[in-house]
Amino acid sequence: MKKLLFFAVALLAAGAVFGQMNPVKWSYEAKKVTDGEYDLIFTAHIQDGWYVYSQYLESDDGPIRTSFNFEENANVELIGKATEEGRKYEGYDDLFAMNIVKFSGEPTFTQRIRVKSPTALTGYLEFMTCDNEKCLPPAEVNFRFGLE
Repeated sequence: MKKLLFFAVALLAAGAVFGQMNPVKWSYEAKKVTDGEYDLIFTAHIQDGWYVYSQYLESDDGPIRTSFNFEENANVELIGKATEEGRKYEGYDDLFAMNIVKFSGEPTFTQRIRVKSPTALTGYLEFMTCDNEKCLPPAEVNFRFGLE
């Protein structure tokens, strides 16, 4: 009975530690570029030793790419593709056995938009984070921008 109780407590503790592990925090802001145009800037704040993946990977057979999903809004038009900047690593990755693009530190992802009239733009971003040995399940982060 003591062994069963110990196993149950150990399992609960391991689940709690894994559930609290969150090596990536996100922040976002809208910067007005011109009248009616904004840059939506998403910044990943990544703990040392962890990575997030590019939006532009050569295949879907590896890590989950970072993606930005905007709710449909007739008052907002996306201009081009989102750009990404930061401490980038490109090349063969042993964990996935393929070429990948990943970021560490505080990479930024920027999407330019055109706003026809004041509105709120909502959506979510999806990402996956890994270190050199393991990956956490993909996660989603909701966002909301108030745009004039």
